[in-house]
Amino acid sequence: METVRIAIPSTQPGGMDCAVGAHFGHCDCYTVVDVADGQITEVATLENVPHVQGGCMAPVNHLSQHGVTVLLAGGMGMRPLMGFEQVGIAVYHGGEAASVGEAVAAFLSGSLPRFSRSNTCGGGLG
Repeated sequence: METVRIAIPSTQPGGMDCAVGAHFGHCDCYTVVDVADGQITEVATLENVPHVQGGCMAPVNHLSQHGVTVLLAGGMGMRPLMGFEQVGIAVYHGGEAASVGEAVAAFLSGSLPRFSRSNTCGGGLG
């Protein structure tokens, strides 16, 4: 049985109907979606941690500590992407979705591209 825990930067109050947050490190909260064998089993929210200048590893570590294995984000710089790679969290482009639910559905259908070192936002949108 394949299970994943997906985090999506979200606007308050979080949940499947909320908008996807534009900046993963500065979002209001994360909607966390547990999926087993392609089926959503649980939806919860996780508050974000303070993000200070140069502190892009704080949200990386926060998500890792909560068992997240996949992040759907709109954009990020090389430094946080490398951090996510180091802690084993796969990052996919999901910022074009109109809602968290739409982003999750796109991920589950396999239509979201994975972030790579060649397609990060050099300015760091994290």
